[in-house]
Amino acid sequence: MAKPSTIAGVKDSALTIHGSLQAERLGRHLNLSGVKASHVFASDLQRAYRTAEAICALQSFNGDSDNEHVEVMKLAILREQDFGFYEGKPFYARVRDSNMSGKDTHRLQHAKDPGFQDVETKEAMAIRMDSFMDLHLLPLLPGSYSEKDPVVIIVSHGIILSTLWRCILKQFPVQNVQLGPGLAIRGGGPTTLEHLGGWSNTGYLELEIVSHTDTSESTNADIAVNPAVAQKSEPTTAVAVKPLHGYTMIIKTVNCKDHLAGLKRTGGGVGSSKFDAGQRTIESFFKKRKA
Repeated sequence: MAKPSTIAGVKDSALTIHGSLQAERLGRHLNLSGVKASHVFASDLQRAYRTAEAICALQSFNGDSDNEHVEVMKLAILREQDFGFYEGKPFYARVRDSNMSGKDTHRLQHAKDPGFQDVETKEAMAIRMDSFMDLHLLPLLPGSYSEKDPVVIIVSHGIILSTLWRCILKQFPVQNVQLGPGLAIRGGGPTTLEHLGGWSNTGYLELEIVSHTDTSESTNADIAVNPAVAQKSEPTTAVAVKPLHGYTMIIKTVNCKDHLAGLKRTGGGVGSSKFDAGQRTIESFFKKRKA
């Protein structure tokens, strides 16, 4: 009998064996793609920071003496949405003939019970991500940071990453957000940039932020905006100056999963088991030793 799915937000569940393989694949993919991170931020929940550590470890073994090992900065502010009372509990089924979800029905019945903790709101998550940006991302923008072209990797969780994306997006004027060549977002009609779609495990969004003073030097100067994709229309009665009006953001990749090609979850529940760092993969027994 299959084990029922449970809600996991801030619950510190371990990285699984399959998750570890995905993280290793991602680390190798980024390394082979020439990505050299200068800063790596991760949620302090182990399923996230273990993934970030795998990325950093693989970057440090590329034979480049100039590529110093980057330490993961673990941050509680990057945790997943807090589901309160519902953490670790099975999904509540929708009540028959009701328009409310099972969780909403339960909340209505028990919200005033002693000790009941509600789900973290979208507004609270947005405040968290705005704080993360102010403290950690904005100081690294081109022109604000002493090193040239900082490369930032953020490893977190699906819901909070979607919130972070919307917080980043609102910093830019609509005309300063562009799609890279050949980039296609899920079909079915016009899609707003706020809703690019969910991230798969280790699927990643790649962004490039260019200062307008450096635009002439950018290799992406010929990128055109996709007219079918735009932010929600803004009121025309007042023209607000966006904080990052002096920058252009280029969306280069959305939910990239190239590194997962051919990877299948081990059957029998093994792939969902807790990862043990002392374990070795079958392939490791057949690797040739270097002379």
